[in-house]
Amino acid sequence: MEESVNIYEGNREFHLFVANTYKDLIRLKKEGDLSSFNNLLVKAIPKVKRYVNKELDRALASGKIDRNKYRADDFIDQLFIEMYDHIDEIENEKELYPWMFKKVDELLGDILVEEEFDSLFLENLDNYSKPEWDEMQEKFSTDGDGDLVMKEEWDDISYAKNDYVLNHVFVEDGDEKIIVQLDKELGDENIRKHTELVLRQLPVPMRRVYELFTEHQFDVAEIAKIRNSTIKEVESILEAARKSLRKSFLSRYVS
Repeated sequence: MEESVNIYEGNREFHLFVANTYKDLIRLKKEGDLSSFNNLLVKAIPKVKRYVNKELDRALASGKIDRNKYRADDFIDQLFIEMYDHIDEIENEKELYPWMFKKVDELLGDILVEEEFDSLFLENLDNYSKPEWDEMQEKFSTDGDGDLVMKEEWDDISYAKNDYVLNHVFVEDGDEKIIVQLDKELGDENIRKHTELVLRQLPVPMRRVYELFTEHQFDVAEIAKIRNSTIKEVESILEAARKSLRKSFLSRYVS
């Protein structure tokens, strides 16, 4: 739990760090100092790159893209160009970090066409048996190595072992006992693997909203801007993702 708190605090501090680069980036753009602009932007980009890496990995595991066709660096390079060309359009320092994620979402959307979602997974979350869950986990581990294929591209600063903590999923009164039980029986690694298994099955908007909220610590208003959505829609999607993950943990490990 202490590690989870540290990760949360670290993410919020990173938001502040990125916001504090805004005035310097504006100044460097006015001075035409592209080299210094890019050097500063490099320090603000690792978590965005991680976000891109994860989406590319999922697309790779599902057969949507070829392994050698796209790399995270391609999108990050384009983001650098977009940032330099359009930073004057970003209204203030608080808008900078959400704008970066919004832009890479748009860049990813140009190549990752969302497939029709199979609703059967969500409909059967309460009914999967443990052997069925284990079979899904085995297939996930075989297809995706149970982890991110492109992990060699991650920056150390962008990687936190416990991205998906149980207190994001179990938020109801009396859930403390379930959190303690799962923490004790599964450990961080298995919790993370199960969460990733479920997230890969969810609709893309649901998965991205959940990760922007939990892993990247954006609030619902910021996510609404990133996703070109309303706060009410984001709240609804986030709640649906949380309920799906909750059902999956209860079905596989508690019931």
